[in-house]
Amino acid sequence: MSLLTVENLSHSFIDKTLYENAYFDLHKSEHMGIVGQNGAGKSTLIKILMGKIIPDEGEIKWQPSIQIGHLDQYAEIDGNNTIWEYLKTAFEDLFEMENKMNRLYQDSAITGNTEQLLQAATYQEQLEANDFYSVDNNINKIAAGLGIDAIGIDRKIQELSGGQRAKVILAKLLLEKPNVLLLDEPTNFLDKEHVEWLANYLEAFDGTFIIVSHDFDFLEKVSSCICDIEFGTIKKYYGKYSDFLRQKEHLRQDYIRRYNAQQKKIEKTEEYIRKNIAGNNSKIAKGRRKQLERMERIAAPTFTHKPSIQFDEAPITTHTVLTVKDLEVGYVSALLPKLNFSVMGGQKLIITGFNGIGKSTLLKTLVGRIPAISGYFRFSDQIKMGYYEQDLNWGNGAMTPLKIISEQFPKLNVKEIRQHLARCGVKDKNLSQAISTLSGGEQSKVKLCGLLLSPFNFLILDEPTNHLDAEAKEALRKALIQFKGSVLLVSHEESFYCDWADGIFNIENGIM
Repeated sequence: MSLLTVENLSHSFIDKTLYENAYFDLHKSEHMGIVGQNGAGKSTLIKILMGKIIPDEGEIKWQPSIQIGHLDQYAEIDGNNTIWEYLKTAFEDLFEMENKMNRLYQDSAITGNTEQLLQAATYQEQLEANDFYSVDNNINKIAAGLGIDAIGIDRKIQELSGGQRAKVILAKLLLEKPNVLLLDEPTNFLDKEHVEWLANYLEAFDGTFIIVSHDFDFLEKVSSCICDIEFGTIKKYYGKYSDFLRQKEHLRQDYIRRYNAQQKKIEKTEEYIRKNIAGNNSKIAKGRRKQLERMERIAAPTFTHKPSIQFDEAPITTHTVLTVKDLEVGYVSALLPKLNFSVMGGQKLIITGFNGIGKSTLLKTLVGRIPAISGYFRFSDQIKMGYYEQDLNWGNGAMTPLKIISEQFPKLNVKEIRQHLARCGVKDKNLSQAISTLSGGEQSKVKLCGLLLSPFNFLILDEPTNHLDAEAKEALRKALIQFKGSVLLVSHEESFYCDWADGIFNIENGIM
């Protein structure tokens, strides 16, 4: 029996159809990955399954009494609680049961009431069955796996960064162990080590989950089936992510073959009709014309045009272009030991370290967004810097992609702006929508477009792949390989940079 059945699902957003008469089901113990291009409706689908968005049409049928756990990174939390106190709330019902048990034991000791003693013993059995006496150990295991112990288990929630807070919410969700997990981009705020730990955890998870992710190495490890959202349909494929890619490519090639064969048949039939409609074979020609009119036409392949990314490069020498000496970064106090490193012209350096340790803070210091606490850094005079910030913050969320690029580059006309946005994979129908209404991936592509339109010789990029779909991610990877300038990149996706990085600098221990 299916835990979830989705039938005849149709939903539109503004003038864009996300799904039309789509259907799929989810069975017990299935590990489902949701994939699709930016803006296809992956996050919207999760919200529909949670009941937060009502679809235009269709039915969402969950099995009765099913426990569903949703990763809500923006959930309201009492900021005065410590991380430990918050994580313990995952076992509130068990702690309440323990209190009832203790009261019954105390009362029975005074009254000698046998029924109270038996009820207390029943509670004791239920607590043992739910592994209650290992709660502290389980919390510590999850906290260590996600790197929360490095933050400090006794820190208050209100002191945490957005990424740290999201990590703590994920930890509580895993501790609750619902029947079904719904996870939307859980790896975005995790480092490589913690992504690996989560992948191992989910691979062994005996429950069911649906997960949206652009980290395809992660999906390959954790998924047993894939739902692909494309052209208004949701198609389920069985197997790993790599199995899905092979099946999809086979179906695409088969579709193209069937389309081409039908086009040849139509062309041949139309030629026969033209030659014979007024001759001796007029009756046959008219019959074939009727057949042509009744034919169900296969739509022309509209497989999405892949982005084409190329940076506008400024000249650069091979000498040292960035020197960092005894640099301390932070907001009130230093987050890291004193940093010492340098970057040569044309060198591509990856910054690694635990999430929340200060990688983004280092980049913001280098680009002048926040002041250094002590020490110094110096770029060479010839440097023209380009900076990609991971946060999708816009001064005015009502502005459209066209307006944003137009204000940044007023010399460009509308046609040129459209062409540049299209090369970054921004769909034409999204150009006039408010930027705040677009998916994270679509917003990232608009930011990327702005970066491509100025000449740079030093790129500083903070998690640029977080929201990008497979095509855009691959286009960016190729562009960085071809880029002749220097690159300073923060990324948790080793597969994105492993074949082109010149060096890796771990800022936790200062080792490069």
